[in-house]
Amino acid sequence: MAAVLFPHLLSLVFFLLFLSHPPPCFSIGDDEALVEFKELLTNTSALDSSWKKGTNPCDNNKKWVGVQCEKNVVQGLILGGFGLSGDIDVDSLVRLQGLRVLNLANNSFSGFIPEFFMLGALKSLFIDGNQFTGEIPGNFFSKMSSLRKVWLSRNKFSGKIPDSLASLKYLLELRLDNNELSGAIPSLSQGTLISINLSNNKLQGEIPQVLSRFGSDPFQGNPELCGQQLGRECKAAASGEKSEGSSIKWIIIGLVVVLLLVAIFFKTKRREDHFEKLEKENLDESVSVNIPRTNKRSMSLCNSMRSSRRGRSRSGSDMGDLVVVNEERGIFGLPDLMKASAEVLGNGGLGSAYKAVLGNGLSLVVKRLREINKLNKETFDTEIRKLAKLRHRNLLQPLAYHYRKEEKLVVSEYIPKGSLLYLLHGDRGIAHAQLNWPTRLKIIHGVANGMKFLHSEFASYDVPHGNLKSSNILLTSNNEPLLTDYAFYPLINNSQAVQSLFAYKSPEAILNQQISPKSDVYCLGIIILEILTGKFPSQYLSNQKCGTDVVQWAQSAVEEKRVSELIDPQIATAKDSLEKMETLLYIGAACTESDHDKRIDMKEAIRRIEEIES
Repeated sequence: MAAVLFPHLLSLVFFLLFLSHPPPCFSIGDDEALVEFKELLTNTSALDSSWKKGTNPCDNNKKWVGVQCEKNVVQGLILGGFGLSGDIDVDSLVRLQGLRVLNLANNSFSGFIPEFFMLGALKSLFIDGNQFTGEIPGNFFSKMSSLRKVWLSRNKFSGKIPDSLASLKYLLELRLDNNELSGAIPSLSQGTLISINLSNNKLQGEIPQVLSRFGSDPFQGNPELCGQQLGRECKAAASGEKSEGSSIKWIIIGLVVVLLLVAIFFKTKRREDHFEKLEKENLDESVSVNIPRTNKRSMSLCNSMRSSRRGRSRSGSDMGDLVVVNEERGIFGLPDLMKASAEVLGNGGLGSAYKAVLGNGLSLVVKRLREINKLNKETFDTEIRKLAKLRHRNLLQPLAYHYRKEEKLVVSEYIPKGSLLYLLHGDRGIAHAQLNWPTRLKIIHGVANGMKFLHSEFASYDVPHGNLKSSNILLTSNNEPLLTDYAFYPLINNSQAVQSLFAYKSPEAILNQQISPKSDVYCLGIIILEILTGKFPSQYLSNQKCGTDVVQWAQSAVEEKRVSELIDPQIATAKDSLEKMETLLYIGAACTESDHDKRIDMKEAIRRIEEIES
């Protein structure tokens, strides 16, 4: 995606107003970030007495337990041996701009390694003595160039040692002992390295010569390692017939690999073509599912910037002003925007979406709404403030807006991990790999909780959400879903609602141009079926020529009693949970019943989902 640096020319100032990315004059307080981090942890009794929102974590008289400060800035979290467990909220840690040391050693954290790579300025990472599992992606450390100390010992990590560790030019200490790591040892040639421990793993092959200075102790407990350090000579390639046989074997393997690469190439090509079609269909995504944006896309952004009018930054006294309605991320104005960079994220039914990164590191998303001319400024202000006051863990609230008769801008926080749509269908990295059965059930529960709240808060609306689809569900670093683009129905021109809101894809809307709270139920059913099958719903596209008709597929499977065939093979391996998966598929089918009167209502749908325990 192309980044655009805002020049100081007046025309680009106007553009900035278009983007309207509100950078807070003051970044979120360290106390708030730490309290948010603690909220997702369990067994926090040791922290509860001192970790109080509104107090200074660096106050020498009332210092927070486990917090290290330098010049009144949080520099380290030393939480080793506190018996902590639960989810590690990396998003909150990102807001601690001075954080350099993170020590979570000797606790009870489990699951895949969290997205610590988002903490680019970190110098020391200690997570040894936990219960983390799974492979660490090869490029995990590529953006953590400041790391000096990496301690991952005494977990259950598997797979290869990440190659990106070799790129850490300041690395001093590396401890990976007592895991289940396999494969060869990468060439860790940093002259800075003074301590290394790779013992008690399943590593194989010859120990790199550059590591010979460390002796044998760091490599013990790896039966398939060889080298002078261990007194185990590496076997040379056999000669004669064995050598000839090996050569033939490797030729065959090479041919197989080539054929596989060719197959993967064509499969990937089809995949990219598929997502290019999705983009042409104007999916209203907060995070693109396509390949990186081209310069052409950034130019269109520049053009739209130049076409915007001049406005001021904060008060609501002028039609060109930016109005902050939620100060949790601070107050911001045009001077901050002029220092920001911008990217185009997507273009959909409601309008275009942009990302702006402010000078203090805060990232924002600005949605430029095209067809919201239904209300005057006072009424629009009332509706947006109503959304900004909502508080629910599964909702993303607006932070600010800009009102002009021709167009409106709505600003919210940028969620780095992206949308459920992207992670299910566009990503094949670690984030997609994390979409196992427990994670998918967690997402369904979170979406259901958010919908339950919206249908209570906006019970008088014809359709409380109105635009529920996987591109409007963002995931935090802990895979907690956040609903976006909700409760816009009262703002949109009646003539444009059909093109703008996904609720109008429900059968009653298609046939009779009528929507109701049950239209949201239909959309919820699509989400459930999409998550469980792993298929891209054709319902998201106006021509429905791509993807899978998950509604018809589910209805047929229910009638023929073969619902188990619908389950995504990636989660079908969780044999002890197949019954829960099938129950959810039946719920998805009930939610997408074409007969409006026979379709279950939201209250019943939520009740059935809540009965399925995590």
